[in-house]
Amino acid sequence: MPTPQARAGTSSRSGEGRTRWSFASADALCLASLRTRFRGTPVRLELWDGTTCDLSDTPPVATIRFHDRAALVGLVLRPILGFGDAYTAGRIDVRGDLVEMLEAVNRAWPARPPARNRRRGLSARLGLPVSARDNIHHHYDLGNDFYRLWLDEDMVYTCAYFETPDATLEQAQRAKMDYVCRKLRLKPGDRVIEAGCGWGALALHMAREFGVTVRAYNISREQLAFARDRAEREGLADRVSFIDDDYRSIEGACDVFVSVGMLEHVGPSHYAALGRVIDRVLDRDHGRGLLHFIGRNAPAPFNPWISRHIFPGAYAPALSEVCSGVFQPWPLSIVDVENLRLHYARTLAHWLARFERHAADVRAMFDDRFVRMWRLYLASAEAGFASGDTQLFQVTFARSLDNALPLTRRDLYSSNGHGQL
Repeated sequence: MPTPQARAGTSSRSGEGRTRWSFASADALCLASLRTRFRGTPVRLELWDGTTCDLSDTPPVATIRFHDRAALVGLVLRPILGFGDAYTAGRIDVRGDLVEMLEAVNRAWPARPPARNRRRGLSARLGLPVSARDNIHHHYDLGNDFYRLWLDEDMVYTCAYFETPDATLEQAQRAKMDYVCRKLRLKPGDRVIEAGCGWGALALHMAREFGVTVRAYNISREQLAFARDRAEREGLADRVSFIDDDYRSIEGACDVFVSVGMLEHVGPSHYAALGRVIDRVLDRDHGRGLLHFIGRNAPAPFNPWISRHIFPGAYAPALSEVCSGVFQPWPLSIVDVENLRLHYARTLAHWLARFERHAADVRAMFDDRFVRMWRLYLASAEAGFASGDTQLFQVTFARSLDNALPLTRRDLYSSNGHGQL
């Protein structure tokens, strides 16, 4: 008759076998679930024990390696948040091209229906005055030294415009500013209001190159300090005023209203307030303007991982939301709409390459977790624009009764940069 110790040992070995079998079955179920959900994606999944699963019959562009079971389960339960959090923590690695992998996932992901009530519930929380400064501070006040590592020399943190495929990032960002100015048909003496001015590059460019005066609004203290210092150094402080305030506080009159990269932080529930501001300040006869923003083809929730860790309070609207919320209540006509998403994909490729070159510097400023988080953010943004999941809209508008607009777009593509043929 076996001793109690022996009986206990036998029971333990049997329990270990059942546990191993249970875990193996759970892992297999997780892999099967992911293969069903992402069927056709040319990606291989690899577990910590070497088990692999291909999501497609075609050769994989990359391999996602899971270092633990919790990372695998997290991806099954919440694909976007689960992948982002596990990758940031180093519990998931990607062997191969990260951008190519993310783009492949975007293209294979089943069509996501409009969020309807879920989206409305989300938008009701966006752009609230009590949190606006905190949201902006979270992203834009990480330090000018950080952004200087991988942005262009003018510190432009919005989509560039590549007039030629081989243009440098610096050339493309200056081309974008010129392009915006041509769309606004700036002329010497124009009074311009800019809502959300970043580090001040566009405001200073408009004043220097087109002879206008600018009042530029922002609530990022780091950006404002940089912009004001640059205006003083370049002798433009008498023509460009950088104002620490929210777009809702804009006062005074202007001939031109421009906003590049701010609408994403406003939120649909505040579009009417933005439209009211534009109508209040814009010249009644020949006022004109431009909104440049990241958007979607249809209303949908913002990427939850980016919203949580990178851009709190952000929302990328559909054109229909902007048209009905910002423009329709007022005597404003949309004059032109252009989608520059492929330009943004190219811009992000430049940013990501520069970021990777300075990854060691970023790690010294923050830590490895931060490096992985921002690498994933930049890569997923590039993949989103390249795959058509995300859009970059430039919407030009004017007063409804203004008949002085050019009949063609020929001046937008002038080579001298000032809209003259």
